[in-house]
Amino acid sequence: MKRRMLHRGPDAGGTYCSEDGAVVLGHRRLSILDLSEAGSQPMTSHSGRYVIVYNGEIYNHRALAEQLRADGYVCEFRSTCDTEVLLEAIEAYGIEKTLCLAKGMFALAVYDTREKTLQLARDRMGEKPLYYGMVNGSFVFASDLGCISVLDGFQNPINRKVLDIYFSYGYIPAPHTIYEGIYKLEPGSVLTVCSPYNQWTETRYWDIRNVARQGQANLFCGTEEEAADELERLLKEAIREQMVADVPVGAFLSSGIDSSAIVALMQAVHQGTVRSFTIGTDSRSLNEAAEAKEIARHLGTEHTELYISPADAKAVIPQLGVMYGEPFADVSEIPTYLVSRMTREHVTVSLSGDAGDELFSGYNSYTFVERYWNWSRTVPHALWEPISRGILRTPLQKNHLLRMMAKYLGARTPEELYVRGETRDPYSLTLAREHELCPYAHSEYPSGFMPQKVHNIMLMNQLMYLPDDILVKVDRAAMAVSLETRVPFLDRDVVEFAWSLPLGYLRQNGVGKQVLRRVLYRYVPRELMERPKKGFSIPIEKWLLEPELRSWAESLLDPARIRQQGLLNAEAVQKMWSDFVHKGQWERQIWFVLMFQQWMDSRGRTEISFN
Repeated sequence: MKRRMLHRGPDAGGTYCSEDGAVVLGHRRLSILDLSEAGSQPMTSHSGRYVIVYNGEIYNHRALAEQLRADGYVCEFRSTCDTEVLLEAIEAYGIEKTLCLAKGMFALAVYDTREKTLQLARDRMGEKPLYYGMVNGSFVFASDLGCISVLDGFQNPINRKVLDIYFSYGYIPAPHTIYEGIYKLEPGSVLTVCSPYNQWTETRYWDIRNVARQGQANLFCGTEEEAADELERLLKEAIREQMVADVPVGAFLSSGIDSSAIVALMQAVHQGTVRSFTIGTDSRSLNEAAEAKEIARHLGTEHTELYISPADAKAVIPQLGVMYGEPFADVSEIPTYLVSRMTREHVTVSLSGDAGDELFSGYNSYTFVERYWNWSRTVPHALWEPISRGILRTPLQKNHLLRMMAKYLGARTPEELYVRGETRDPYSLTLAREHELCPYAHSEYPSGFMPQKVHNIMLMNQLMYLPDDILVKVDRAAMAVSLETRVPFLDRDVVEFAWSLPLGYLRQNGVGKQVLRRVLYRYVPRELMERPKKGFSIPIEKWLLEPELRSWAESLLDPARIRQQGLLNAEAVQKMWSDFVHKGQWERQIWFVLMFQQWMDSRGRTEISFN
């Protein structure tokens, strides 16, 4: 298992085995704080009672250390790393109180040698991954799903219940994984397993749903300018804490609002010069590198850019199946990996602007849902539903525009409208289902949980799309090259403050992130930011028709191979591929299928290298 995740921790590794041999903990270390052996894991508490393995960073560990000293629990620490502080706090205060006090990103396991109890925990928003379940009668856990699948005798079958969900979204939402009996620990949760380690209980120490409701019940009372003042203060504090490291730190920079705000505030709080990193392409319509360079020049960062070719991007594709441990099909995983690889040549830690859209209402879909819903409700749903059903059950559904319209018209609630807009028709790709779909965040979200339609969609994104797509993409792509990424927008205090803002402070006239823009314009001229957004994207639909990738795709989609696997409908897959090649249809869905097949092809690899 440790060998399989060497890329996540190339600097050191260790193993702990309990006296009775019942509990074994393994760790691979990417050294960030206290590079000496004093920071090595597994780590045992001063008393010898607790043992921890831990992935992540506790940004306020210095304040926690002072609290432990003041409360008389620790006189002197053996190291300067956050792991020791976290471990001693768990012994002193218990795991749930400690996690409520801690600000950071983490996945951890702590073993109580006295009570023979193992506890797993994951950070509030799901920045760091943690998988667990049963294999051959034993409880197992890991930060990388691939570590579990390479265990001797691993035979957990593929979870057919989640396949239609995957082919709708392009990823598998928590708590599910591609394997039966293996799960993702959900954000803000603690899992407790007692001897003989075959049953567990799960509790939450923090829940974004409660944060959202409490924030909107206790709105920020200041002006928009005062809200910007407070957001700037909180972000600066978060960034100061997240820049603490004993290794070089930098930041990803595009020409967008979010990453520009993070880099601007980094430069404002840092005494030296911030390192910033951008990738570009020769395509004028897709390239933002020139704009990012201009922003970097204005801020005075030490800027590095890399122009990638189609060959660079194509070379990554065969590695994606093993990189993510299970099927994952967000095509931006390719540029994310490439910018991470380039960044890792210069620094070990990089801050990113992820989560700005989710926290500050940046997506256009928020406005679309509200406007479309208000328009569609001018006619009773009882009249729209038969029209929707009539299109979807007749040859009319072959027309893309009619099919999308029918999907929207059939929605009964704004939340359902949003989900219908975000999902892709699974196209009956899977063989006959034996079970109903597994419940997941969107299927269980209660209609009207938040009073405002937009707030409901924002919360749904923070419950699923952010942790199960965006944060998965960034963590796996960066850790593949041993780069730690940190997300200041997901600081606990920033998240809680964002949810206390009136909607008008976030969106005005269909334009989101208003309060964040106010902060950014204090550092970057408005004219540098208010330019048409290009977005860095990969023209995968074009590449798949070129000889090299087309040959790769058709090999993966070979009907004989698919029939032998026994999971997908070979005829449906071939029809989708034909429609894609000859009619330009199913662009996203065909990528979903290819990433599933690429993952199937990569199963069983025990040692990997992404360089």
